[in-house]
Amino acid sequence: MSESLESAPAPGTLETPSGKTAADENFPVGSWLIRPDLRRHVHTFYNFARAGDDIADNPDLTSDDKVARLARMAEIIQGRGDRTTEAAESLACVRMRESLAETGVTPQHSLDLLKAFTQDANKTRYRDWDDLLGYCFLSAAPVGRQLLDLHGEGSLCRPGADALCNALQVINHLQDCADDYRALDRVYLPTGLMEQEGATIGDLSRPALTPALRRVLDRTIAPLEGLLAHCADLVTQVDDVRIALECQVIRTLAVRLTKRLKAEDPIATRVALSKPVMGGLTLGALATGILRRRFRPAPRPAAQHP
Repeated sequence: MSESLESAPAPGTLETPSGKTAADENFPVGSWLIRPDLRRHVHTFYNFARAGDDIADNPDLTSDDKVARLARMAEIIQGRGDRTTEAAESLACVRMRESLAETGVTPQHSLDLLKAFTQDANKTRYRDWDDLLGYCFLSAAPVGRQLLDLHGEGSLCRPGADALCNALQVINHLQDCADDYRALDRVYLPTGLMEQEGATIGDLSRPALTPALRRVLDRTIAPLEGLLAHCADLVTQVDDVRIALECQVIRTLAVRLTKRLKAEDPIATRVALSKPVMGGLTLGALATGILRRRFRPAPRPAAQHP
């Protein structure tokens, strides 16, 4: 589904690369469906986001150090501060700024991601669904908005794209709930739900889900399914056929993963889709998406003014 990303730039003094690449992501990055002329800009955005995420997730850095590094990344994106050192500090940021200048996309999406990574450096617990969704609007929704802006899409499809990206983030949190706690003491499962169901944060270190923690997951999955329902028509709302089909494929994978999370234990085993399953789902999603777009409602004509 995805092709190899362009080589990430050599890490600068701000960055602490984890070694993770697009192959480690839960969903396709820079797929062949993306328009060829825009693909390098998608790769640039991924490399920038990867650099910031690695800083936020580095267990050897203090919170203050993470915040300072991420703040400097924001300065570079905005062309502020010492311009003579920025390439050595973070070439990923320099290239991101150049990409934004070339495409005319607002830097706000990049800055929102840095706000999410900064939040990760300081906040390790989320009280309820609204608290978690607020984080997703910084950590996930900007990715979809960046892609839509790159393709010149209007505002009609933004709510659906936000819902899809936020759903992907929640799925990732559920898949990695035990690893996030063990490695980073970070818990995205709503603590209010844990209290209501009689679960404890320490349950995340057990070898398998407790009945109480299973109920917490199920209650978190319920609004997640609402997000996936909200983006069901995204394939017909997006004008560019290639990015529309990309959305259809990713939503299809997300729906299947959500079903798996309802039936399986993400603490006892990694809940993921195999390559053959992903391939089959992708082909089915493409066929469905093409069919739906064939009967897509015609766009409304622009209002005529005397």
